[in-house]
Amino acid sequence: MKKYVLAILLCGVAAVSHAQNASVERSFWGIQTGYFGVWVHNEHRLSNSIALRSEIGLDSGIFDSNYSNKTGFIFIPVITVEPRWYYNLGKRLRESKRIANNSGNFVAIEASYNPDWFVISNYNDITALSNISLVPTWSIRRNIGNHFDFEVGIGAGYQHIFAKKTEYNGKENDFTIILNLRIGYIF
Repeated sequence: MKKYVLAILLCGVAAVSHAQNASVERSFWGIQTGYFGVWVHNEHRLSNSIALRSEIGLDSGIFDSNYSNKTGFIFIPVITVEPRWYYNLGKRLRESKRIANNSGNFVAIEASYNPDWFVISNYNDITALSNISLVPTWSIRRNIGNHFDFEVGIGAGYQHIFAKKTEYNGKENDFTIILNLRIGYIF
């Protein structure tokens, strides 16, 4: 009986010590692209399960204008700060799944700012309105080999459009939805 108790205690200690190694990466850089843009990012550890992601890039979209009968594409700059809570790293480690480069499930609050610095479009006379958004999201990140990863996520939140200096007559405060599908390279 003593052998069984000792074996169970040793397995318990091994499981607890193994679970304590589940932590987000200290810091890494990467680049990602998706169906709506390209971004360069840094993810920095704040605690064992929380990382702060900062990114800069170009959001893209397709537009259709009722006023000028134009349909085209647009790229506008974006700056994003996003605290991420990776809630299942310990479980992934216990199940012998990879957690390198923060491979796991996470919830986040994405705060993005799209300034009106410049616009890249197939038309010369296109302008973009500055806006800011705050969106809670749920996402997963998985690794493909050692340097590639992909992310899939969804979220819904608030967007404010800075339109006072323009002729924009739509809603300044609005509901926004985020659907992320990104593939990237980690340096």
